[in-house]
Amino acid sequence: MAAVELRNVIKRYKRGREFVEVLHDLSLDVPEGEFLALMGPSGSGKTTILNLVGGIDRADSGDIIVGGEHLEKMNGGQLAKWRSHHVGFVFQFYNLMPMLTAAANIELPLLLTNLSRAERKRHVAVALEMVGLSDRATHKPGELSGGQQQRVGIARAIVTDPAILLCDEPTGDLDRATAEEILKLLTDLNKQHKKTIVMVTHDPRAAEYATRHVDVDKGSLILRLAA
Repeated sequence: MAAVELRNVIKRYKRGREFVEVLHDLSLDVPEGEFLALMGPSGSGKTTILNLVGGIDRADSGDIIVGGEHLEKMNGGQLAKWRSHHVGFVFQFYNLMPMLTAAANIELPLLLTNLSRAERKRHVAVALEMVGLSDRATHKPGELSGGQQQRVGIARAIVTDPAILLCDEPTGDLDRATAEEILKLLTDLNKQHKKTIVMVTHDPRAAEYATRHVDVDKGSLILRLAA
């Protein structure tokens, strides 16, 4: 079964008085449990694909089906509720709240659920353990290295136990050794915890950790097998 299905998707953005078509009749299947790398130059449409799959943006036409749900049929409130349970986001620059501890940052998505405070605490503890930061729960982002901050970002993404992780250049701000640690963590989440991962990256070495590459060029896909 496909975790993600894009069918004949067209996406346009308004630029001045004109509309620029970013995705051109794009179709893509991501099977459950796949670790997919989206590669291509800046402006090719990679991040637009992530935003559509995550329900952050809407297509102008076509079908976007994630986990069997047709996102184009949901209103804004339904999308927000769906997103909070089914998709986790990992960003290049972490997007952590600097005044909050690691544990409090990780807990943020759980505040949208009906879990009790004790249940939220348990979920956060599990997420911290999964990313190897149980001893950093009370540290604020400024007290953590870049790699540790990204681990907090990943823990925040998985704390609701979503089926899909969407990663936008997750190693782009890290040195090579730290980047490899993060990629190994993502690989573990994919293989051991069965997370479907879609990762945007410019780095061919990062893409080697994926099970499949898809090149995006000017809003269209060029498919090829991972090396």
